[in-house]
Amino acid sequence: MANILVIIRGAGDLATGVAHRLHRSGFRVLLLEVDQPLVVRRTVSFAQAVIDGETEVEGVRARKIDTPADVETAWQQGLIPVLVDPGATVLKELKADVVIDATLAKRDTGMRQNMAPLTIALGPGFEAGKQVRIVIETNRGHDMGRLIFKGAAEPDTGTPGLVKGYAAERVLRSPCSGAVKHVVDIGARVKKGDSICFVEDKPVLAEFDGVVRGLIMNGREVPKGLKIGDVDPRIETNCYTISDKARALGGSALEAILMWKRGTFDVG
Repeated sequence: MANILVIIRGAGDLATGVAHRLHRSGFRVLLLEVDQPLVVRRTVSFAQAVIDGETEVEGVRARKIDTPADVETAWQQGLIPVLVDPGATVLKELKADVVIDATLAKRDTGMRQNMAPLTIALGPGFEAGKQVRIVIETNRGHDMGRLIFKGAAEPDTGTPGLVKGYAAERVLRSPCSGAVKHVVDIGARVKKGDSICFVEDKPVLAEFDGVVRGLIMNGREVPKGLKIGDVDPRIETNCYTISDKARALGGSALEAILMWKRGTFDVG
């Protein structure tokens, strides 16, 4: 698989799960990100490489590169290169075999089938057979990870999946525009009512007892209403390894690519 180039748009936690699995399976992977990623699950996101220059998730390292000319060097060093290129202009220079939209933007991000021989999108906002060849279902439940060859994923509900009775309460949103100031960081145990961070002078409180699973970087300027973190009610949750959902989506992307290589698409 070393001769197959997979370009992934996005480098957040779900994109990282896909990139991690494909990299370990022997594909050449290139991640594309924005210059100021608003990543929440920083400990399991290759997007952190844009901020820190280099980052590691479960034994795989990603490094920010400055130009497409640096891609080959990163691959030779066993790294996943991360390039700031949200518009995917690199496709003019590098002919990808596979392009995956893993931005989870829940809207059309400009993906087109002619970007590569195989185009894949994660989640709602795309239709298989139109913008891309395959859509992967991202909504938790029986169909999560299912490959869709015709039609779209389930529409965005706007509410995270239910975990131990909590859904919308798990998400931390900015109460106002301003700079984030941490009180605790990812991995901290909190009680209901504890301050997790401030945005300007307004506290962001835990809605229930749990673990801070994600929190946007300290000092980041954010607009009002932006998702800036999340709390998991499962005390045993691991904030430093790829999630079950991200692993499932990575496996689905791998399945899609192998089916494409064998020419065995199921259109049913």
